Amino acid sequence: MKYDPIKLKFSSILRNSPTLKIFFFNILRVLFLREWYIRRMIRKIFPSLKPRHILDAGMGFGQYSYFMSINQPKAKIDSVDLNTEHIKAFGDFSRKLNLPISVSEADLTKYIKPEGYDFVLCVDVMEHIEDDRAVLKNFFSSMKPGAHLLISTPSDQGGSDHDHDHDDHGTGFIDEHARDGYSIEDMTEKLTSAGFKPVELRFTYGTFGKWSWKLAIKFPIQLLNVWMGFVVLLPFYYMFTLVPILILHQLDTSVKWKTGTGLLVHATKP
Repeated sequence: MKYDPIKLKFSSILRNSPTLKIFFFNILRVLFLREWYIRRMIRKIFPSLKPRHILDAGMGFGQYSYFMSINQPKAKIDSVDLNTEHIKAFGDFSRKLNLPISVSEADLTKYIKPEGYDFVLCVDVMEHIEDDRAVLKNFFSSMKPGAHLLISTPSDQGGSDHDHDHDDHGTGFIDEHARDGYSIEDMTEKLTSAGFKPVELRFTYGTFGKWSWKLAIKFPIQLLNVWMGFVVLLPFYYMFTLVPILILHQLDTSVKWKTGTGLLVHATKP
C-alpha cells in the first residue's frame, strides 16, 4: 500500500498556496493519530520550557514546524531534512508567510550545533537511520542544559510491519527501515548512553489507534491506490466516519498502553 506518492501529490498541488498548505496541515492534524500525540506533548512541554531555539529534525512536510512557530512565535526554528522536494516546498511556504523558520538540508548523523537548542523534535526518522546512536549524541551536543527531546518512532511491537500512518518524508530518510522498531528498553539504553535523562517512554497506537488508523488512513488510501478519482468521494466518506475516528483518537491518547505499534519518547539533557 503506497502512502507517500499520494501524500506527495496532495502536497505538490497545494505547495503554491500558503492557505491551501495550511488547510492540508489541518487535515493531517485531524486525521493522523500521531499528530494528536505529538501536539499534546508539545502543549505539555512548552508552557514551562518556553523554547527560544528549536530543531525539527527530519521535518517532512513541515506541519510540526509550522505548529511550533504558531505556538511559540518568538522562537527560532531550524527545520532540516534530506528530501530536497520537502526542503524547497516548506522553504517557499515559510518565506511567503515570513515565519521565523530556517529550512535546510542536513544529515542528522553529522549535524551538530553546540548547545544551540532548547527543544528538539524528531518524528518518524530514527528508525530509518542505521547509526542512531550518533544521531542521539549529536542531539545531546546540540542541546542546551535543561533542553527537552521528543521522539516519535515505531515500536518493536509491529511498528515497521504494521501499515499505519508513519513516514511523511518521501524518499530521503525513509527509503528503508534500518530496524523493525524500538523497545522501551532499547531506546532507554541508547538515550542514557548518549547522556539523556529519560522522562517518559510510552506506547502509542494501541487497540483504539489500530481501528482509527484503518478508518482514517488505510481504507481511503487503498481506494486511492486503485483509483485517484475516489478523491471526489472522500468528503462523503469522512462525513460518516469522522466522528468515530475522532472518538477513537481521543480514546487512544487517553490510555497508557502496555503495548502498541508506536513509541513516544520524552527525555531531557541534565
